[in-house]
Amino acid sequence: MASTPIHALRVSEVFQEMQTRPDGLALEEVQARLRLYGPNTLPEPPTTPLWRRLIVHVTYPMALALWIAGLLALFAGQPTLTGVIWIVVVLNAGFSFWQEYRAEQAVAALSHLLPIYAHIVRGGQEMSIPASDVVPGDILVLAQGNNIPADARVIEQYGLRTNQAALTGEAVAAAKTAEASLREGLTTLERPNLVFAGTSVVSGTGRAIVYATGALTQIGRIANLTQEVQEEPSPLQREITRITRILSLFALAVGAMVFAVGIMEVGISSLEAFILAIGIIVAALPEGLRPTVTLSLAIAVERLARRGVLVKKLAMMETLGKISVICTDKGGTLTHNQMTIRELWVAGHQLQVSGEGYEPIGQFVPDPTNSPFEGDLMALLTAAILCNNARLIPPTPDRPRWACLGDQTEAALRALALKGGISESAAARTYPRIHELPFDATRKRMSTIHRSDQGEVAFVKGAPKEVLQCCTHILVQGKSVPLDEDTYAAIVAANDNFARNALRVLALAKRDLPPRSGPYSVEGVEQGLTFLGLVAMMDPPRPEVAQAIQVCRAAGLRMVMITGDYGLTAESLARRIGMLSAPHPRIVTGSEVDSLSEEELQSLLDEEVIFARVAPEHKLRVVAAFQSRGEVVAVSGDGVNDGPALRKADVGVAMGISGTDVARQAADIVLTDDNFGAIVSAIEEGRAIYDNIRKFITYILASNVPEIVPFILTSLTGLPLALTVAQILVIDLGTDLLPGLALGAERPEPEVMHRPPRPRNKPLLDAGLVGRSLWLGGIETALCYIGFLTVYHFAGYTDFFALPHPDQVHLAQQLTIPAGRVYVLATTVFFAGVVMAQAGNAFTCRKETQGVHRLGWLSNRLLLVGIAFGFMLTAALIYLPPLARVFEHLPVPAIYWIGLAAYGPVLYTLDRVRKEVASRIRRMRRLQQTEGGAR
Repeated sequence: MASTPIHALRVSEVFQEMQTRPDGLALEEVQARLRLYGPNTLPEPPTTPLWRRLIVHVTYPMALALWIAGLLALFAGQPTLTGVIWIVVVLNAGFSFWQEYRAEQAVAALSHLLPIYAHIVRGGQEMSIPASDVVPGDILVLAQGNNIPADARVIEQYGLRTNQAALTGEAVAAAKTAEASLREGLTTLERPNLVFAGTSVVSGTGRAIVYATGALTQIGRIANLTQEVQEEPSPLQREITRITRILSLFALAVGAMVFAVGIMEVGISSLEAFILAIGIIVAALPEGLRPTVTLSLAIAVERLARRGVLVKKLAMMETLGKISVICTDKGGTLTHNQMTIRELWVAGHQLQVSGEGYEPIGQFVPDPTNSPFEGDLMALLTAAILCNNARLIPPTPDRPRWACLGDQTEAALRALALKGGISESAAARTYPRIHELPFDATRKRMSTIHRSDQGEVAFVKGAPKEVLQCCTHILVQGKSVPLDEDTYAAIVAANDNFARNALRVLALAKRDLPPRSGPYSVEGVEQGLTFLGLVAMMDPPRPEVAQAIQVCRAAGLRMVMITGDYGLTAESLARRIGMLSAPHPRIVTGSEVDSLSEEELQSLLDEEVIFARVAPEHKLRVVAAFQSRGEVVAVSGDGVNDGPALRKADVGVAMGISGTDVARQAADIVLTDDNFGAIVSAIEEGRAIYDNIRKFITYILASNVPEIVPFILTSLTGLPLALTVAQILVIDLGTDLLPGLALGAERPEPEVMHRPPRPRNKPLLDAGLVGRSLWLGGIETALCYIGFLTVYHFAGYTDFFALPHPDQVHLAQQLTIPAGRVYVLATTVFFAGVVMAQAGNAFTCRKETQGVHRLGWLSNRLLLVGIAFGFMLTAALIYLPPLARVFEHLPVPAIYWIGLAAYGPVLYTLDRVRKEVASRIRRMRRLQQTEGGAR
């Protein structure tokens, strides 16, 4: 390729550069180029094999520790225990694997944007070929409604305009020219003589020479960017890995210590030491943590799905709660990406028009019915529907909103006419079209000529100044009167007022043509026009956006607009929806981003800023800059150009209805009904899930304390082991599972969106959580040992430091227990004690700093069901003989249940006292800080 870019070449030079001819490539040359450049398709991204994904779930730290524990049990002659432990590992891995599995197809979705066939010229013949067979040098034939299969240089055009919204995010169609583009400072997508793969022709016709196919196109470049953005583990995944690593190392270290001390200091046998070490490992590892986390996330995901939010990765739920910055696109995200007429100026009267998008339902205010200017308005609406090539498409089951085929501006004009009661078919019958002078970027006007009862009439629309300069009259109360200076000034003032409000303005006019002699020409038609009025339009914000932004600001979230649209338009929208607080925000274009150093960009982010006219790589850089500041970034978008940023973001949010396949596949979250306000619901659930995960981690770790302590005490003191490994597994995967899941399914608390977001680096497992778990677990341990020793006391043993070995205990006459069974009853009571204490623990974990009465004792029905299930399972394990024999339980006499029933209330009361004391200390500190600041 020459050093001169293709957009800077003249048409003749383009043919020379691409080594092609006006009649297209010969078949032999096509085959050679197809071998050289390959098919016009996008490469598929590499995927991770399923077996490798499954291995990850069976080799994470906690799983490895359990594999080791099972191996130790096998060496100790406990094959049944080995099987139980290893089955737990496999079940956990399988469950987590199918819940978290998600295939990555972002780049594959990009290829779906390419049309199936392309219309080209080869060997002097026009033909349709598969789009995959297009090669550089092919000549594309472009017409209204055609999809464009490759990047190409325009060589011929007649009113050619393309819709590039999928690449740029800009709703307004881009006018194209065949002239060389020499202006500096424009991006490739802004070049008026280039058309791009994945876009479509809105109006006009033309021809273009292909210069890039497949991965070398702009859409291919975005595909490469999307593929290059490596998907990192979510913060929750990293936290769970960190927690399991810590607990696994702790379990192995303590198990090894217990084994060594038991043999060398206490003098127990190697077999007994092995059993104790296995017990330590199993007790220290919360086997239910991973499935409980997964199930809790799945419940939150299901809850969001009912509110129109599809979360594609469970781990994203916790990340949602950390979001501190939302970078959002404009068109299609904050707006409908549908131009809508908002204001009219007709015969000196200004009207407002209601309605959204292309739906032809709305009202005119003030009501023009029976007004003097009603006829003038009807003339304007007639021109709007006749000087128009767009079509409106009614909703379908697959597409619930009105859509358009053709230019969005013309679609808005057609919807306006239908709102005013104009009949398309009647207008076409009254004024059949006979010719068109297509839009031209130079004159900025379009004209259509129609036959009428009086002869021929031309309807003209275009930029207000360009139309107005051709007008000599204005329609007022049905009469064409001369356009005087005062009226001209009033029209210009109305146009300026609309423009100041970031409205796109078009003017419409008409002319009764004299008898024709010769062909239609611009000069012959577009002169002596009668001015009909102005129409002002905008891509309106979604109705829920303003409220959502208010909630986000109250929650301490920063909103930043990053759009391909013009800066002033973006600023006007941002101010309208409440995104801006500064009177003069900084507007930075993509080219300016390129010129900024990393330090300058970081400094810029301290200000209130809007990024406009940006390309995908600019969005990537801004997102990365926020992340380097420690921010957790969400990106919302709907277009192809948003794909890389959606992947780079901590949380990518795509529109489900208006979004492209690329955006939906690259995103972590899809708003199925395009409701931007649903982002607020997602963040609220994300914050709640973080709180809930802390609740059930506290709950689970607290139960680990009474599971670990017996093994340590036995190894150090020789005290009979108060809990068996089988009982630990029953607690972790039986009685604790449902209450833990219920804590993870708690609904968001009322104040959750009135506090700032958590810092990115704040750990899930911190000193406060560990300290609270040890406090609650310590209470449980003390209560359970009271029950354990009480059994021996009632059996006649008063010296607790000289209790007999389990196989040497004597007959307990008071309870008529068979000889040698006191120990079994004691372990049964200890086991039941853990279950009963955990009931109180579940309630106290519902609120970290306050009493559960603020939420309502009965508000979490799943928790009540879970506790009830735990009680029933415990009773079954104790009183059903087959289960009692397997787990070595004895029926517990009723007198013990009186004490066991008090465990939960005692634990809750003690922790409630701690919370109250801690709350008073915090209030005193705040008061002291306030007084200190006042002084």
